[in-house]
Amino acid sequence: MNVPAALRYTKDHEWIQLLDDGATALVGITDFAQSELGDIVFVELKPAGTALKEHEIFGTVEAVKTVADLFAPVAGEILEVNAGLDSAETVNQDPYGSGWMVKMKLADPASVANLLDAAAYRELIGG
Repeated sequence: MNVPAALRYTKDHEWIQLLDDGATALVGITDFAQSELGDIVFVELKPAGTALKEHEIFGTVEAVKTVADLFAPVAGEILEVNAGLDSAETVNQDPYGSGWMVKMKLADPASVANLLDAAAYRELIGG
């Protein structure tokens, strides 16, 4: 299971990557999550400009087997949604790259440090 060391993770299987400016981040679902969901057929995300609290639902992922909610790993505002997700299978193919879901401006960039690091996430998923 792919768990990049540079990212932080939630117990709900979202990842967050702090960008170089230190105030914005990309968010998506983990390789484990996409694997458990199976073939993803549709992604629905809240629009840019939406303010989110930590753990607030920012969208859903629909797979052949189920529909899963997406939870904001930290508080902030959605700046951009990934237009490339019109092809939802991108999430299965490249969850940490072109399969990112939203770009967020973080309310408190330091809050990212409170999330799971790669080792803790790997332990959570039994890998």
